[in-house]
Amino acid sequence: MPRPYLYALQGFVAAARHGNLSRAAKSLHLTVSALSHQIRGLEEQLDQRLFVRNARGVGLTADGRRLFERVAEHLDAIEHAMRPYSARRDDVLTLTLLPSLATSWLVPRLPRFVALHPQLEINLQSSTEVVDFERETDIDAGLRFGVGPWPGLRAVHLFDDPVTPSASPALIERLGRPTLKTLERFPLLGNASTWGAWFERFGGTPPRRFVANFDDTETMNRAAVEGLGIALGRLTLIRPLVAAGLLVPLFSERLKTDRAHHLVYPPRSDDHTGLAAFREWLLAEARDYAAQDANTPPPVEARVPGQKPGTRRKASRE
Repeated sequence: MPRPYLYALQGFVAAARHGNLSRAAKSLHLTVSALSHQIRGLEEQLDQRLFVRNARGVGLTADGRRLFERVAEHLDAIEHAMRPYSARRDDVLTLTLLPSLATSWLVPRLPRFVALHPQLEINLQSSTEVVDFERETDIDAGLRFGVGPWPGLRAVHLFDDPVTPSASPALIERLGRPTLKTLERFPLLGNASTWGAWFERFGGTPPRRFVANFDDTETMNRAAVEGLGIALGRLTLIRPLVAAGLLVPLFSERLKTDRAHHLVYPPRSDDHTGLAAFREWLLAEARDYAAQDANTPPPVEARVPGQKPGTRRKASRE
């Protein structure tokens, strides 16, 4: 029996996974007619029917299921092994980063980079998942927030991201503005470990319970905007909210954590000319941002309508 052609097996696996010839053909950049021809040829070579039509598209026969189980994982292994040898375009730069950093810090600055390098195409993949650069070989670099180091990756420090308490103007109007000594009496939004470090550094006693706990910083900041409580948030994320008048920083004090923002990339990206240009620009933006942060004046105390300067409203027990 002639050995089935590899491209016919690829078409077979794609059709089996999609359950639809149109979608499978699109994923392979083929016409439906060409894919159907491949599958018919494979069925003739094997003298077995591999697919049956159903209401949604196509489904595997028992013989088709057995073939799929035997060949699919091997085709995946071949594809994975060949990825490092795929052609790379230095005028295309693909980056991965957290959605929060994309919206609050990078994207507002990105037009400046595009203006300097109009020939370079930027692909941003925002996700909370940590990318495995060995598997995702189409991704050239990433922006990561953490401690580091990351084994097998180059890591370039960009800037620190200290935290500071902030609250909505509505909460300040309702409860007054806390001092470092009275902060513990106000409704605080978790997490407990970061607040514990804050109170240890600047004084006071952490509350026995928090109004709410969050595993996502953006959600916590949104809760603070809605007046649920005081958030201990990272400066890069709260600055756009402060600029929009949705949050007010409560103190000039800031707590530096052990985590920072880094540009990371695998050694295979060392000679990527697009990444080299982006790295140079990014480091300059990070330096400017850090310098502006160092010169930022302390927050002005929010005035409550009808309240005399120098007076404070007592915290409500509601």
